[in-house]
Amino acid sequence: MMDSDRNEQALVDAVRSAALPLEHEGDCQAVLDLIGDAHFVLLGEASHGTHEFYAGRARITQALIARKGFHAVAVEGDWPDAHRINRFVRGRGQDASVEAALRGFRRFPTWMWRNADVVDFVGWLHEHNRSLPSSLREGFYGLDLYSLHSSMGEVLRYLEAEHPELAALARERYACFDQFGEDSQLYGLLTGVRGMPGCAEQVVANLLDLRRRIDEAARAGEVDAEDAFDAEQNARLVGNAEAYYRSMYMSDVSSWNLRDAHMAQTLQALERHLGRHGEQPKIVVWAHNSHLGDARATEMGERRGELNLGQLMRERHGSDAFLVGWSTHGGSVTAASDWDGPTRRMAVQPARQDSYEHLMHATGMERFVLPLRTGPHLQGLREPRLERAIGVIYRPETERHSHYFHARLPDQFDALIHIDHTCAVQPLEPGTHWRTEREAPETYPSGK
Repeated sequence: MMDSDRNEQALVDAVRSAALPLEHEGDCQAVLDLIGDAHFVLLGEASHGTHEFYAGRARITQALIARKGFHAVAVEGDWPDAHRINRFVRGRGQDASVEAALRGFRRFPTWMWRNADVVDFVGWLHEHNRSLPSSLREGFYGLDLYSLHSSMGEVLRYLEAEHPELAALARERYACFDQFGEDSQLYGLLTGVRGMPGCAEQVVANLLDLRRRIDEAARAGEVDAEDAFDAEQNARLVGNAEAYYRSMYMSDVSSWNLRDAHMAQTLQALERHLGRHGEQPKIVVWAHNSHLGDARATEMGERRGELNLGQLMRERHGSDAFLVGWSTHGGSVTAASDWDGPTRRMAVQPARQDSYEHLMHATGMERFVLPLRTGPHLQGLREPRLERAIGVIYRPETERHSHYFHARLPDQFDALIHIDHTCAVQPLEPGTHWRTEREAPETYPSGK
């Protein structure tokens, strides 16, 4: 046996010794023990379409809420769509069912939040909250910034109901976007590349006016804290989304950094909102591994200068932010072949032999959590390896280029949950392509 093979086998043995088995699908006690007293738990996913990632995050979150007193879930979803869920689970909305409350998530990829596992979790949270006083009910919030036009609409609706003297001026300012239509990417192209005047000054002016009016109403005791917070977040989102779309054609790194900085800013605002009565809040975050694993430990951070939410949370909160990554060796995934393409149930190729996923597979364990803060196994894991990331697009034919990047796992996460074989998440509207496609047969070629 060559030295490299012996070293690899020694590392596999070390990982196997350090791994904490998760005996069944609902077992999460080992994960809770590792999390300890952290106030921020960031639960990732290695794809946007894997049942075990969604269901596992939901079970861990339920335990954090029920056993450790967590106050809120913040997800990689648009603020207005998530706020509709928030109102439903807190008993404030008009929706009569979980499925109705999820109808806000209309843009591609609809399966990302309109799926069976999210239905189960939102239903659980709604029932859990019913036994609590309204002031203690846990919330559901969105961190993303793609809702430029719907957030403008929410700001105007709030002003017309609460501060009509500002509504006409705000509508006039937001009318700056009318010349670009409803296509936010067209706005970015025309202002960022072709130099047309943008709407940054108008959206900032609206945000400042709204904040000033909310502060005045709060001092007079005339404000609903939840509705005011929602309006302010929408106004802030409009400003950040305007900058994001204006930058997206100029630099991938710039737009990525603006997006994750917005997520961090939103999470910080949520922290202040939930802690306004003095108690430090506890928040669970659901997003892709690429957003929640510390970017400084990846080639995107080291070579391209990308930052992400996980990095920003560590810089702000240190060990009080606990970052959990997820991985799988193979199975199936719900994804599309192209942006805005049909929803498909696709086979996930077995992991490459030079990847962290294959290393986890080599342990022979089906389901486990690997601690990454301390232990003798960490030294071997710090040598950069490939790591797989599947978003809403999956292209197996170009998998090495499209879905793998180098990372240093122990510097990226505080723990890794590995589930060796996983299945596609069930969309609420599967479509013909999802219904007809199946996992690849056993003879499907292995990754190289």
